[in-house]
Amino acid sequence: MKALLSVWDKSGIVDFARGLREAGADLVSTGGTARALAEAGLPVQEVSDLTGFPEMMDGRVKTLHPRVHAGILARRDRPQHLAQLGAHGIETIDLVCVNLYPFAETVRRPSVTLEEALENIDIGGPTMVRAGAKNFQFVTVVVDPQDYPWVLERVRVGGTSLEERRKLARKAFEHVSLYDATVARYLAQGSEEGMPATLVMGLSKRYDLRYGENPHQQAAFYVSPLDRGGVGEARQLHGRELSYNNLLDASAAWGSVCEFEECAVAVIKHTNPCGLAVHSDQAEAYRRAYAGDPVSAFGGIVACNRPVTEAAARAMGDVFYEIVLAPDFEPGALEVLSKKRNLRLLAMGEARRPTQPVLEVRQLNGGVLVQTGDVLEEVPTTWRTVTERAPTSDELRDLAFAWRVVKHVKSNAIVLAKDGALLGMGAGQPNRVTSVRLAVQAAGKRSAGSVMASDAFFPFPDGVEAAGEGGVTAVAQPGGSIRDQEVIAAANRLGMAMVFTGVRHFRH
Repeated sequence: MKALLSVWDKSGIVDFARGLREAGADLVSTGGTARALAEAGLPVQEVSDLTGFPEMMDGRVKTLHPRVHAGILARRDRPQHLAQLGAHGIETIDLVCVNLYPFAETVRRPSVTLEEALENIDIGGPTMVRAGAKNFQFVTVVVDPQDYPWVLERVRVGGTSLEERRKLARKAFEHVSLYDATVARYLAQGSEEGMPATLVMGLSKRYDLRYGENPHQQAAFYVSPLDRGGVGEARQLHGRELSYNNLLDASAAWGSVCEFEECAVAVIKHTNPCGLAVHSDQAEAYRRAYAGDPVSAFGGIVACNRPVTEAAARAMGDVFYEIVLAPDFEPGALEVLSKKRNLRLLAMGEARRPTQPVLEVRQLNGGVLVQTGDVLEEVPTTWRTVTERAPTSDELRDLAFAWRVVKHVKSNAIVLAKDGALLGMGAGQPNRVTSVRLAVQAAGKRSAGSVMASDAFFPFPDGVEAAGEGGVTAVAQPGGSIRDQEVIAAANRLGMAMVFTGVRHFRH
């Protein structure tokens, strides 16, 4: 038996090679792997000695040789293949153990250059992996150090089974596919015009989940090697394991607070912010966010874009939450919140509001929908006043706050706000006037003197009229309805100020 070992991640490789050697395998290796094995006292043949050809071009060419690939690809059940090997003095290679250059880790560094990225695109490694996986009927291919122990046990008792080699081959092709997808995504950054002709995902499973949206559904969480920030990099500090719905809500919560440069706290329920506020004092921001809808807050998620303070943690009191997430937690806050046994605490790292649109993917029956993210720099002072009365400076400030909140509410989305706090919202209704009435109802008496943001235009005056009944004084909406003039006339009749943003923020 001949085993070819060439790995970047050398975790466990010496013990694996030693076990193979004890089972009677001859070892062939390259570069750093060969040195590691030799330093451990293991007899190992350099690939350049096997091929009779030296490594070239700074190691770019070393395993791309017939003595390597013929030895891997030869079918042992075809006499002509074996005869050709014999004619050229080539031995079969029965086990291929390879993992690849750290491309994803390299390009995730903020200062990485294109030259560095290109040098970390592995060529020989994926070729050997694919060759071994293609010929899995006769060759065992190993790409994951976690598989070393059980593969070694099989080798010691006579070798892997056909079904085991098939599973390893599938894993090998998945490994190479993820690698290639990561390279393709990196090279596409900043170069695509319009939507890509081929959508390359490249996702690996982060962990299994207890179940999906419902107990009868299986679920897992997958991440891309290139994605940074968000729930994919969250560190869970406390609490029971995360669920499918937890992650959906956590992602929505994090996106909503990262909208703001100011200290912001959001309370999320079913991906919608039922409370959100900005304030220099985090505990006060939390209290204002909670006041947005105390009934809906039960069983929700709290998100902060600053490390959680002990004062804010104490302000949360005995309210039942599923998750509290923030860049980090002060020691006192961690102590307070950890007393709630089942409360999940997620440390998100640096709060980053995305500045470049990323692709959002939603699967349908028979295909997927893909769009760029709803990321757009908007300047409230450029909004067009369409009513007789312009917003006051306080109203414009609150409209700007409400406009940032409403993009995170499910359509038809309506938000009422005042003094940097969400007072009431209407979400997911089949008509906009119902959303307005729900928002006014949630705000109660506080709706008097508030402002309103609508994610899309008002098709009829009834939405503005319902807001006027609640005492709303100013409105931000995209505009663009064929009945805009009727809506504007209603606002003028009610003494409201109204601005058209020219931008829609549907969120289905």
